Amino acid sequence: MEGLAEALKVLLSNTVAFAYRVQGHHWNVEGVDFHQFHDFFEDIYEDVFGSVDPIAENIRKLGQYAPFRLERFVEYKTLPDSGRTATDGLSLCRDLVESNDFLINELKSIFKIADQADEQGIADFIAGRIDMHQKWAWQLKAVVK
Repeated sequence: MEGLAEALKVLLSNTVAFAYRVQGHHWNVEGVDFHQFHDFFEDIYEDVFGSVDPIAENIRKLGQYAPFRLERFVEYKTLPDSGRTATDGLSLCRDLVESNDFLINELKSIFKIADQADEQGIADFIAGRIDMHQKWAWQLKAVVK
């Protein structure tokens, strides 16, 4: 169970980092399509932020404490920073495609760990997150084609 809890701590940290990245894109997008991208990014970050509490609660169900201090999130975070500074919607979407794909791979790995640990409730939650991130992947990739 400890391996699953540790994987969820990394996921929690990466999810927080991703949510803030998307929200930053929401705040800073510019251009002719501002309104469209501003709303699109809001839809994504609201969904992603909505998963933070359940991830933390799944860590607690496993008898571990969920990280909550910024320095702990930084320690656990494995999501690469893009370093991009563009403010146009297409560039911001390209950045999110890469980050979202990273999270999908991480979620799939955690799903296997949860399934092997016979933690079906956690596996079910993770499966739902995979589905949502795959939806975001489809939509983000459709934008940047």
